[in-house]
Amino acid sequence: METNKKNSEYIPEFEKDFRRPQYWGAWLGVFAFAGAACLPAKVRDPLLGSLGRLAGRLGKSARRRAQINLRYCFPDKSDAEVESIIDGMYTTAPQAMAMMAELAIRGPEKILPRVDWQGKEIIDEMHEKGENVIFLVPHGWGVDIPAMLMASQGQKMAAMFHNQGNKVFDYVWNTVRRRFGGRLHARNDGIKPFIQSVRQGYWGYYLPDQDHGPEHSEFVDFFATYKATLPAIGRLMKVCRARVVPLFPVYDGKTHRLTILVRPPMDDLLEADDHTIARRMNEEVEIFVGPHPEQYTWILKLLKTRKPGDIKPYKPSERYPE
Repeated sequence: METNKKNSEYIPEFEKDFRRPQYWGAWLGVFAFAGAACLPAKVRDPLLGSLGRLAGRLGKSARRRAQINLRYCFPDKSDAEVESIIDGMYTTAPQAMAMMAELAIRGPEKILPRVDWQGKEIIDEMHEKGENVIFLVPHGWGVDIPAMLMASQGQKMAAMFHNQGNKVFDYVWNTVRRRFGGRLHARNDGIKPFIQSVRQGYWGYYLPDQDHGPEHSEFVDFFATYKATLPAIGRLMKVCRARVVPLFPVYDGKTHRLTILVRPPMDDLLEADDHTIARRMNEEVEIFVGPHPEQYTWILKLLKTRKPGDIKPYKPSERYPE
């Protein structure tokens, strides 16, 4: 990896060690997935969906986290409904990621006929006015595609990210993200480089639903439970002089199309307190994810931080053993 010292921009670099046998399996997976991405969507989506559901059955630990999250967020749903959402999630994940790979390999011209924008006039108006923008984007499986599409059309984009555990996957994934330009900022470098980029005219990409611990977070409603939510977007919109626009991608494996949902700017947060900001952030996640729960990454430890004295959801229990 290389980091540009002026703006702490992350630039993935190929390492000589990537040629070692220990990484051959990872490269095999990368090339196999790239090959699948080059197949027509109507051919690859059923295949990838089946493989995704199988992986979801084998990955016990990740499935357990998804079960716990859904049980807390949707207590009225039956076990069968929860399992159906999880199967749908594992079906959607590789299908959406294959569209992202197709976009990187074949270019935007090949996928634009299968992309629908709802609310694009909001983005177009802000582009015409030259306004600073930060997109509030819940963790969906196609989360990177809208940013890549906007970058391919000449809009400068900036985003923060966490490194992947596997160094080859990390290199390939972030190379794909930067395929059409833009800046990546590692979260380990703090938020200042991201702020600098947005103030320089890059449109920011901010994922609001990660658990950053109790410090500076607000405990606010999240579906039927609560969540430790960092109300950073309130500070960001002020220091970046930016408007915050909720956005969420939805991939349909049956029609092989991506719908990018765009909601009105959250201008009401300018004078709001931290608790209100955090709740509004979660509210936007609920509006997007509620009708499309299979699009969301329920495998994350979304509810890791709890109020003092409350049960830790991910600890082994009789219902959800380790």
